[in-house]
Amino acid sequence: MASKVPEDELRLALAACHRALVVVAIASAIINALYLTGSFYMLQVYDRVIPSRSVATLVGLSILVMLLYGFQAILDLIRGRMLVRIARSLGQDLSLRVYHSISRLSLTSRSVGDGLQPMRDLDQVRGFLSSPGPLAFLDLPWLPFYVGICFLFHFWIGCAALLGALFLVMLTVLTDRFTKGPQRAATAFAVRRNALAESSRRNAEALYTMGMTSRLAAQWGEANVKYLDAQQRTSDIGGGFGAISKTARMVLQSAMLGIGSYLVINQQATGGVIIAGSIIGGRALAPIDLVIVHWKNFVSCRQSWHRLNDLLRLLPEPPNQMALPKPAATFEVETISVVPAGETRIVVHDVSLRLEKGRGLGIVGPSAGGKSCLVRALVGIWKPVRGTIRIDGAALDQWLPETLGQYIGYLPQDVELLAGTVAENISRFEPGADAAKVLAAANLAGVHDLILRLPNGYETNIGENGSSLSAGQRQRIALARALYGDPFLVVLDEPNSNLDPEGEEALTRAILAVRARGGIAIVVAHRPSALSGVDLVMVMAQGRCQAFGPKEEVLSNMPRRPSAPPTLGARRVLNEIGVSPP
Repeated sequence: MASKVPEDELRLALAACHRALVVVAIASAIINALYLTGSFYMLQVYDRVIPSRSVATLVGLSILVMLLYGFQAILDLIRGRMLVRIARSLGQDLSLRVYHSISRLSLTSRSVGDGLQPMRDLDQVRGFLSSPGPLAFLDLPWLPFYVGICFLFHFWIGCAALLGALFLVMLTVLTDRFTKGPQRAATAFAVRRNALAESSRRNAEALYTMGMTSRLAAQWGEANVKYLDAQQRTSDIGGGFGAISKTARMVLQSAMLGIGSYLVINQQATGGVIIAGSIIGGRALAPIDLVIVHWKNFVSCRQSWHRLNDLLRLLPEPPNQMALPKPAATFEVETISVVPAGETRIVVHDVSLRLEKGRGLGIVGPSAGGKSCLVRALVGIWKPVRGTIRIDGAALDQWLPETLGQYIGYLPQDVELLAGTVAENISRFEPGADAAKVLAAANLAGVHDLILRLPNGYETNIGENGSSLSAGQRQRIALARALYGDPFLVVLDEPNSNLDPEGEEALTRAILAVRARGGIAIVVAHRPSALSGVDLVMVMAQGRCQAFGPKEEVLSNMPRRPSAPPTLGARRVLNEIGVSPP
């Protein structure tokens, strides 16, 4: 059976506003009919009022025209405000969806460029919908109506309006053709420019200290120049065709005045037809002129629309899952193979293991052996290309991510904290978090006393990515976050890379505490001290499990490389700092 094609979520979100769209369409139809008010007023004045010299008729027509103009203004106001609210509704309905997609994108593909581009795309779509651009497109279908009225005035007046309309339609097609490429290039260079700026901001210390700022600035400047060049080409093309369209409108109106005058001279039309035909002819071409003016924004909106749809199709919303009981017994890995996000090369091959509650597993092995890739799969960040991971018999994809996250504690190799207080970070930003649970996690991680020494204790704002903390403090607070809520599975990737001896002791106590309460702990380590609290060891090399079993048995069978004695210079340095050389 053919797979179901993902639905166009943006179109569905827009369709949810169908009643408002119907109101806008009806208002547009009435407004376009009311646009004839001025033309027919002039026609009646020249053909009836002036020949009859009737002031009463003039006053009556003027009052009627003022009422119609007022009604038109009200409808135009309603139409504009309805579009603004439709745009707001679309942005509100999709903003959380786009936010979740941004946060998941790096988990499913190799993130390149500006990670916030989807949010900018949504703003671009919303901004265009609330601008005068859509009004021009809504008025465009009425062009044949106005041209038809010009034909009712006289055949040649209609021909002039038709030729003018065809000429402007051709300009619109050319505008689309010549602006599409530069606009796409401008977007690509904007993404590159923003990515370089964000990278420079994140690595400001290293760039400044090692004199790399000017080099990165040169790359940013090159991308910026290319972006400005592409923007300039787009604006030049759009502005050029816009100027031609305005000129064409003025030429057409003058031509229609000339044709009308010729017809009046030859007694084939009345004087009112001269003015009315010129006004209606100009009104017929006005929507095309506005479309060309707003074409640059339309092209940007269209590209943003397609990018957003591609993103939402790539990352569909997870299906509703039946709630499962809290895990409490087993963790199984059934012959999994793992491919990193955005790549095709398998880095973990056919790994299997089974852990009962209360067990602790240490994963060791050389660098680039697949350890971190394996643990990313174990916690559900990456989906295995083969095999299954189960908690209490249920595969990970049978759990909702938000629900499963309550039962998993994860300390990544590269610690990332969020802007907020220490307590918020430990509690995983849980609304109304229980202070007792926060304190329990902090004590378990051995970080309680350290937090109390901070300026405001648990209410200390740590800044973006914990910038106000040291690397060791960030790692220990992240450990407390992993332990918050007594998760069933705790996975720690290089948890002691920035820890002092006191921190390593706290780490061992935390691992033992997880096992003592019936949880499962998995630790990736290069330093043996991180393995003190585990009872099982797996050796990973070249993406494969080389050994698995009781810690003492596996470690005793591992070949030990003898360490070379320190050189004379190294011995002198060790003596100076009070360390006895081996």
